[in-house]
Amino acid sequence: MQLGPTGRPLRDFPEPQPLSTHGPARIIAMVNQKGGVGKTTSTINLGAALAEYGRKVLMVDFDPQGALSAGLGVSSHELDTTVYNVMMERNVHARDAIVPTNVEDVDLLPANIDLSAAEVQLVNEVAREQVLARALRDVADDYDVILIDCQPSLGLLTVNALTAAHGVIIPLIAEFFALRAVALLVETIEKVQDRLNPDLNIDGVLATMYDARTLHSREVVTRLVEAFGDKVFETVIRRTIRFADATVAAEPITSYASNHQGADAYRQLARELIARGGAP
Repeated sequence: MQLGPTGRPLRDFPEPQPLSTHGPARIIAMVNQKGGVGKTTSTINLGAALAEYGRKVLMVDFDPQGALSAGLGVSSHELDTTVYNVMMERNVHARDAIVPTNVEDVDLLPANIDLSAAEVQLVNEVAREQVLARALRDVADDYDVILIDCQPSLGLLTVNALTAAHGVIIPLIAEFFALRAVALLVETIEKVQDRLNPDLNIDGVLATMYDARTLHSREVVTRLVEAFGDKVFETVIRRTIRFADATVAAEPITSYASNHQGADAYRQLARELIARGGAP
C-alpha cells in the first residue's frame, strides 16, 4: 500500500454528490498569524475547487492588504463599499459590498486598506468580537461555504473571524520555524472556543509549499502529524511556481493551469474537506 506525505495510506476521496439546495453556509476561517504560508493562495484555490463541485462560495477578504481581492482580479482600492463599511456602518449590509468574480459560483466580499482602521475602531464597540458574525448572518443562506482569508496577526479582526466561523483551517508552510508559531495560534483558538464560540472546530492543518525532495520538508510533516494527528489533512500542497503565475494572472490555478498537479491538489483538498464534513 502506497503511503502519502503524511505517512498515512494514500486515499482517493470520492467526488461529492451535487447539492439539491444551497445554504446555510458553513463558515471557515483560514488563519495563521505568520505571513507567507500560502493562506491567500489556499483560500482562492480551495474556494474555486469547491465551486467546481457545485458549491456556492463566498470569499471574505479580511486582510487590509487586499491580497485575496487582488488575486481574484478585483481592484479593491477603487471600491467605495468593502467589508470595512459592512462592519462599521449600520446602514451598509453585506449584500451591498459583495461583488461577483470571474470564477463561476464564487463571490467576493472585498477589503482594502480602510480595514486597518477597523481594528482600532472596534475596541469601543459593544460585542466587538461579534461584528463580522452579525454581518455574515444576512448572506449565510445564499452560500454553501464562506471562506475568510485572515490577516497574519492574532488581533481583533482575526478574533472576529474565529467568532464568526464554524471551522478553522491552518495553512502551514513545511518549515520548522513555522511549527513554533502554531502553539500560540491554537491557544488563541481555544480561548475563542472557551469564551466566544463553543461551536468552533479545527477542521484541519494544511501543509503547504511542501518539497518531497528535501528531508526538511518530510520531517516537518512528520512532526505535524505527531502534534495534530488526524487533524492534518492528507492532502499536501507541493511547492510550484505555477501558483505565483496564477496569482499574477489573477486566477485560481484550477482555471489557469487546470491539469497541473497543483490544481489537482486543491481539488483533492476540497473532496477531503467535504468527506470530513467540513463543507456540505
